[in-house]
Amino acid sequence: QVHLVESGGGLVQPGGSLRLSCTASGNLFRINAMGWYRQAPGKQRELVATIANSGSTNYADSVKGRFTISRDNAKNTVYLQTDSLKPEDTAVYYCNARDHTFYGGNNYWGQGTQVTVSS
Repeated sequence: QVHLVESGGGLVQPGGSLRLSCTASGNLFRINAMGWYRQAPGKQRELVATIANSGSTNYADSVKGRFTISRDNAKNTVYLQTDSLKPEDTAVYYCNARDHTFYGGNNYWGQGTQVTVSS
């Protein structure tokens, strides 16, 4: 089992920044990627950014150049630095961890942290 706890969300003006944190605990040795997803009211959950154990990152086109995903392995923590925030970035942001293999795998989710971008 894997437990994820997010923090760092809040209210910010357009153009502002937030750094979201996700700390993982539990049986982490099989986790091969972590990431951030978000869900706005009335919309499906969508990928924001992922980072694999190799360090390879992937970003949604909508956030590319503005958001940066990183990790601190010693702290079992993944971060999402969000810059140049726009109102359309408003959503609940969820931390994700996965242990997918050729045979399948699991996804684990945090409780979410609210990001609101408004003037």
